[in-house]
Amino acid sequence: MTRLVQRLGLTRYEADEHYKRAIGLYSASSPQIDDAIIEMTYAIELLPNNSEYHAARGYFYLADSMHREAQADFDEALRLYPYEMLAHYGRGVIAYRERAWDSAREHFTEAYRADPERAETLYYLALVYHRQQENAQAAQLMGQAAAAFDKRGDAKNRRAATSWVKTMNDLAKKQT
Repeated sequence: MTRLVQRLGLTRYEADEHYKRAIGLYSASSPQIDDAIIEMTYAIELLPNNSEYHAARGYFYLADSMHREAQADFDEALRLYPYEMLAHYGRGVIAYRERAWDSAREHFTEAYRADPERAETLYYLALVYHRQQENAQAAQLMGQAAAAFDKRGDAKNRRAATSWVKTMNDLAKKQT
């Protein structure tokens, strides 16, 4: 029976249904992170080789400040698919919070390569360059982040990024 279910794609369908529920629970106006993690765990049990499921659950864990669990899921996602954008982004966030600038830069760079338009990746990558005293490059990346936030209509984050661009440009001028 298991082979028939797999042949018909029912396992994938059921896993995707749990995935969609998890995303909905996480994205709700009042996020239900614990329930989202449970739903994503069901999806992973059904399709354990799907890197996106592991990365998403890792992101939920990260949002819930469960860094060890997030790290494990991001590592598994990258083992399954070394170019998983969300896993690199999550690993970058963890490294940034730990002030491991080189590791954060590596992971945010990989996330950027996978999705060069993602505003949050550009924002964090710019902050890493700033922390490493490379303010001219940081200002350029932060400018791209501001444009990406503007493109999606996120005025609050666009203003923050624009403010950072000015600060980073001022620091870059002082460095030369």
